[in-house]
Amino acid sequence: MRMIFPNSWKTPVLLVAALLAGCQSAYYGAMEKFGYEKRDILVDRVEDAREAQQDAKKQFESALAQFIAVTNFSGGELEQQYNKLKDEFEDSEARANAVHKRITEVERVAQDLFREWDKELAQYSSPELRRSSQKQLDTTRARYRELIGAMKRAEKKLDPVLAAFRDRVLFLKHNLNARAIASLKSERARIQADISALVADMNRSIAEADRFIKDMAPAKD
Repeated sequence: MRMIFPNSWKTPVLLVAALLAGCQSAYYGAMEKFGYEKRDILVDRVEDAREAQQDAKKQFESALAQFIAVTNFSGGELEQQYNKLKDEFEDSEARANAVHKRITEVERVAQDLFREWDKELAQYSSPELRRSSQKQLDTTRARYRELIGAMKRAEKKLDPVLAAFRDRVLFLKHNLNARAIASLKSERARIQADISALVADMNRSIAEADRFIKDMAPAKD
């Protein structure tokens, strides 16, 4: 016998999606009343993402310094050193989550901006102005692709570095002794290399954000 399930479960999902879309539209509408177009909002979101990456970069460098301090530790209270390292990991995780969130926000606004821009091209009665707008759209979209590509490359390294860091913190949690500290010392170079690569990608992403913000700034008379 074939079972037929009701489609009522779809209603809440569709309702939530509609509400989210409505909230986003309402947000854009409210911002436009204050003179902020999607282009301006995108620049703000890129600035937020840049700041989140700068904060994450500093935090991962701090976490690395603490990891090195732990592996160099000899004598004294090991639990205190573990707690410091655990705090650094948790702070790094929070900073990484902030980066993920900010990049998602950049992507959402960029998609809305380019979708609106594409639709508005058909509204021009002047072929010359349409071509000019199309050229500007193509240029902006190309710069955005460079930006989001750099952001994604840096973002991709976050979770593997966090996973490796989490492993070491968990290992120390149940092995607070000199032997465990000594075993981690041999892995220090790998962790340092991973974080250095992450920081380098973040620096490139931050530089791309700076260029994008500068390119999107209105021309001065």
